[in-house]
Amino acid sequence: MKKNFLFSLTAVAFLWLVWIVAYFAVRNDYVLPSFWETAAALWDLLKSAHFWRAFAGTLGRAALAFAVSLILGVGLALIANSRTWVRSFLSPIVSFLRTVPTIAVILMLLIWTTPRIAPVIVSLLVLLPAVYAATLSALDEVTENYGELASAFRVGMGRKAFKMYLPLAAPAVLGQAGSVFSMGLKITVSGEVLAQTFPSVGYLMQDAKMFVQMPRLIALTLLAVLIGFALEGACYGAYKLIVRWRG
Repeated sequence: MKKNFLFSLTAVAFLWLVWIVAYFAVRNDYVLPSFWETAAALWDLLKSAHFWRAFAGTLGRAALAFAVSLILGVGLALIANSRTWVRSFLSPIVSFLRTVPTIAVILMLLIWTTPRIAPVIVSLLVLLPAVYAATLSALDEVTENYGELASAFRVGMGRKAFKMYLPLAAPAVLGQAGSVFSMGLKITVSGEVLAQTFPSVGYLMQDAKMFVQMPRLIALTLLAVLIGFALEGACYGAYKLIVRWRG
């Protein structure tokens, strides 16, 4: 664990060094601002109430998309695990959702919905296949290990799903929840940039780009990355606690 943390810290230091070398190589603040300018812009953002309102809006939209995708993905995976025809029916739909261009979906949603709703829906459409696939894979493993035992004792469908399948599959699903949530945040911010959702982190990025405020734009990008790391870390911590509690 300590070795992994050391490697991660070394990678961060390496990226910081690359930034400094690139800054002195380019010497153009409109292309790449200095680290200290970006740090000052980051500090200004953290002191701004406007940023925190935008951040709350973005995080709320990402959380809503994640929650809905989790409910739908787990529910559909449970049905698909027990019904072969449902799995076959959903397979092309999931493949379509995985391959459809995100930008096209956002543009269509902007015609059909509002700038506040469009990022939520597009994030949901991206996250749903990921949650469904992860849950179905975990449930298939549970079925392989315990399916015959449940059939031998004639356990009912509802009891089998909520007392055995979901508890046994939960750690595997939760282990990937952090990366899925982080991806949802990224998709949400991208949707906000295109939809110009106000207030949002995506809108602040678009505003910084329009006025060529590179330190502010990079600071917002770094904040989005750090938030994504924090979400992944929180979900991973919960996953480890569950595994330790069950062990």
